[in-house]
Amino acid sequence: MELVFLCVLILVMIVALSSGFPVAFALPGSAIFTISLAAVSGYFFAGDPSAYFAQDGPTQWLTAGITNFRSLYWEVERDTLIAIPLFVFMGIMLERSRIAEDLLVSMARLFGPIPGGLGISVVFVGALLAATTGILGATVIAMGLISLPAMLRNNYSRPLATGTICASGTLGQIIPPSIVLIILADQLANAADQASTQRKAEYKELTGEFALPSELDITSASAGDMFMGALIPGLILVSLYMLYILIVAILKPKTAPPVPYDGKYDRKFALGVALSLIPPLTLIFVVLGSIILGVATVNQAGAIGAVGAIIMGGYRLTQGHRHQFTPTILALLSIAVIVVLLQFFELNIKNIHNQAEFVAIVIACAAVMVFLVALIWSIWRAYTMNNTLISVMVDTAKTTSMVFIILIGAAMLTSAFRAFGGEELVRHFLTGLPGGFWTQFLVVMLVIFLLGFFLDFIEIAVVVVPIVAPILLSDPSANITAVWLGVMVGLNIQTSFLTPPFGFALFYLRGVAPPSVKTTHIYKGAVAFIGLQLMGLAIAGYFPSLVNYMPNRTHLTAETAPPPVNPKLQYCIEEDLFPYYLDNRQSLLGAIDDASRLNYSMLPEDLRDKVTSGFDEARSVFLRVEQSQLAAATLQEYSDGFRAEHQQYRRQERFLRRLENEIEDELDLLDRLQRQGAPSDEELGKLEEHIRDLESQADEIKANISDTWQSRHAEYSELAKADKIARGQYRRGTDAAYEPVAYLHTLLTQVDALEAATEIVNGVGEIIQQETAESAMELIKARESELSELEGVSHIKSALSKSRRALKGDNPDLAKALDQVAIAEELYQEELNWRLRARAELLEPLSAYIDEIRGNIGVRMQTRLPLDLAKSVATCLSHHRDISLHF
Repeated sequence: MELVFLCVLILVMIVALSSGFPVAFALPGSAIFTISLAAVSGYFFAGDPSAYFAQDGPTQWLTAGITNFRSLYWEVERDTLIAIPLFVFMGIMLERSRIAEDLLVSMARLFGPIPGGLGISVVFVGALLAATTGILGATVIAMGLISLPAMLRNNYSRPLATGTICASGTLGQIIPPSIVLIILADQLANAADQASTQRKAEYKELTGEFALPSELDITSASAGDMFMGALIPGLILVSLYMLYILIVAILKPKTAPPVPYDGKYDRKFALGVALSLIPPLTLIFVVLGSIILGVATVNQAGAIGAVGAIIMGGYRLTQGHRHQFTPTILALLSIAVIVVLLQFFELNIKNIHNQAEFVAIVIACAAVMVFLVALIWSIWRAYTMNNTLISVMVDTAKTTSMVFIILIGAAMLTSAFRAFGGEELVRHFLTGLPGGFWTQFLVVMLVIFLLGFFLDFIEIAVVVVPIVAPILLSDPSANITAVWLGVMVGLNIQTSFLTPPFGFALFYLRGVAPPSVKTTHIYKGAVAFIGLQLMGLAIAGYFPSLVNYMPNRTHLTAETAPPPVNPKLQYCIEEDLFPYYLDNRQSLLGAIDDASRLNYSMLPEDLRDKVTSGFDEARSVFLRVEQSQLAAATLQEYSDGFRAEHQQYRRQERFLRRLENEIEDELDLLDRLQRQGAPSDEELGKLEEHIRDLESQADEIKANISDTWQSRHAEYSELAKADKIARGQYRRGTDAAYEPVAYLHTLLTQVDALEAATEIVNGVGEIIQQETAESAMELIKARESELSELEGVSHIKSALSKSRRALKGDNPDLAKALDQVAIAEELYQEELNWRLRARAELLEPLSAYIDEIRGNIGVRMQTRLPLDLAKSVATCLSHHRDISLHF
């Protein structure tokens, strides 16, 4: 019966949506109606309201939607959706300030004289508006009113003209910043958590180990990651549009003829193009650049964009008025002053060291006040000019409220879908498909594409993605990233704006197109661009690095980048460094030999032994690299022949486990029915026959399951263990080779600081003799803290601590305290003497040696990856790696 009510749920939702009922109420309404109907039916026909639910009861599932929504969006950490009203405000403000019109006119004049120039200008403007406004309806309407008449007047093909405008208007859904990407990031964050839980459970069940290695876990996707991931595919899509228009214009000149500009290409023309092009480009750079460079989070970038839109709107709304550009100039000057000050001073009001820093902070505060004046001035202009600010805020509130209400409704609908076993049904269907992950993925993409003919992007993103994303993300055979999946879904969803009969871009253009343009022209023109979108989807799917590279690079080069010792980075670091060792073996060995021949006799014995041992470890790195490469090559060769058998075995094993669970459930049901005595003999016979069918299927799988898998898997496990040991020996060896030398180098660079600490150590005896015991203890403790900032002085600090402890209690032992101070002074002098000598003889050659090995042997001990290596690792991580043999 659960399946019956699952069908009822889907049918009610389809009827509600197709009848024009608001989506925000259709989704939760369908859930509430179906759950209530199932509960009432269960109460009257089975005597239990929970009888027709896969698990739990109606009360739990009615409240589950809101509970899940609260747990996801009421937590401080889950602040992704805060960016939505900020970017919506930015887009609407720029649209109302007529930025699009200026761009379209200027770009049409600039590109018009080349074949297909008007069409190319529409795509170019569409891309710029996508990166600033992202409001589909506003973009399509603006281009339909301005560009379409010009294109028709110059004998452009109607299908090409309308298709170009519709497709360009949809670019805002994939080129960041995009509301679609923010919503997808939010949904995928939850899906990644679920997929991670599933993968950990599967790993524990199949291997018996409790902890999943972090390098095998799933990485979630933030809105910033989605923005970076969608950037290159979005630009590829723009290039495909432009290339298509240019090719059509060359092959069929009459469909897109060049349009000569009647005016002159003089200074006035250049100034007009600059004024229309530079402001939106600047805003794009500031918003996206702040995210790429790690200066701002997505929410902060949204706030920057909203402020920038207000300032841009302020001068555009007052075009031709006195002081039109004054607020903008004030804002730019104040920002420039702050940027210059940041280059020379640390503007921290809590940490002022000198008069110059105080003056810099005062100037910065004055610049902030000037910026606030410019912002308030621009806000006042937007408020007073045609009531623009109020209308923008109202529309922002409407759009944001619609999105959040739909999210609540989708959470309830998803809960109802799970209540009737829909999620398990989808999982069993997808995992049972032949061909593994890629068949599942293609089926999901096809379903999303077909749903795009009838549903809006929000409905697809918040209803379909939470159901299928955990299944796709948890599959270790493809090991896809959440960012790649999100961008692929986003590119696919983008086609929903162009696909008849409910493509919104088609409706928007139909509303402003002249009567000479028929609906069939619009539909025909959209088909070619749907094909181009699918081509872009295929390119991003076949080359996942196009999506994954930018998020990885941003992550690895940001201030918050993980250290090179992070387990997730080891494989890619070694893939880059192992060839380097072989190519530069002689030069590295020469550097090691030169450094090892230095005179280390003045060092303390234990440190001297560690440094000497470190050079031996450094020489052995090359042997360990060869051993690791041999083990990896052997494992790879064996894996290539074993992977297909292993995946087939695991699929059969999962299916067999599912059948055994189903048989157990059916046997429990049969036993319960026999004890109750309610069903007829015919019903019992059908149930028994169904059990026999299931048992027959299970026996068939057991008969066909691989006999050699156990032995081959044991061989693979031995090879994998050997590879793990070889890599572990290499990693421990490089750490042992670099750490002692780096420690010694740190000691030598701190000689001046140690020499300056003479008064800290030598003045303790005086303190003990002149101060009370309690006061002396506090002063000694303060000096211990000062010494803690230096490396290698723990033995000196320990002696001072003993002197301080000797002063404790009612009867302080001054003699013992002074003895310990004398020991501390002696230890300090010995430490200073050997360091002074070592610095004179060793610091310069040791620094050269460390510079030679820092980026290779010593890279794991660095705080962050070198830039070149970070780029290489980002490229390596951008490729999906099959890890199914670990499961």
